Amino acid sequence: MKPLSILLCALAAPALAQQSVPPSVGPAGAPKSTKTQVLEAGAKVLQSAAPMRGFDIYLVGFHPMKDAPELQMEAHHWCHQRNEDFAQCILFDGNTAAANMNGVEYIISEKAYQLLPVAERKFWHPHNGEILSGQLVAPGLPDAAEKALMKTKMNSYGKTWHTWNTGHEGHTGEALPLGEAQLAWSFSRDGEAMPAMVQKRDRKLGIDSAAKRRDRADLRALARPQPGVDALKGKFARPTTPIPGVVDALPRPAVNSAEQ
Repeated sequence: MKPLSILLCALAAPALAQQSVPPSVGPAGAPKSTKTQVLEAGAKVLQSAAPMRGFDIYLVGFHPMKDAPELQMEAHHWCHQRNEDFAQCILFDGNTAAANMNGVEYIISEKAYQLLPVAERKFWHPHNGEILSGQLVAPGLPDAAEKALMKTKMNSYGKTWHTWNTGHEGHTGEALPLGEAQLAWSFSRDGEAMPAMVQKRDRKLGIDSAAKRRDRADLRALARPQPGVDALKGKFARPTTPIPGVVDALPRPAVNSAEQ
């Protein structure tokens, strides 16, 4: 069976058991009143939630802040694949009904990335390191379907803004979304992600990142050099080493330089 067929079959089947990950913090505020609950019930019956339909691809990875890479967090993505070159994701700090929305991420293909103005590309992080390291996972999907999904994201890029510090690893989060949005990045070298953070996520979700890395080794053949791979190189006190297959590249000129 071809990878895409495996993925479609898996998505059509009932979801596998998924571990619950509660949110890191609770927002400040009073409990919902009866009036608010009645208004919500009425809205659910009378109003459409059309824009939210399609956010059905669940991914979990890790985000360091680009300007402060020691500030790292577990990121739960719900994504909507709009077309073959573009997906949009809502980010949360957990996967329960009480999870806090703490950011957004847009994901584009390599082809779409090459159309970006050069000045824009500094906002887009590469994904090959997340995939080949086994850090990026799709909980609930069978292994074959998850790997097929990851294959479609090889050489892609993401633009991620976190709007609420709900808790970086080792730090308590804020009770409300304060301050400016922070641009997040990706991990492209071993040792950049805090080992305790990865281990904690794996325990919560029943995941073996090392096993996923071994299973995805054949995807290295698809990996092409990506700008941004070395963006965090040298910014950690601990040693970091290359991930096999993950290579930095100098930015290429935009397709239409006259538009720069």
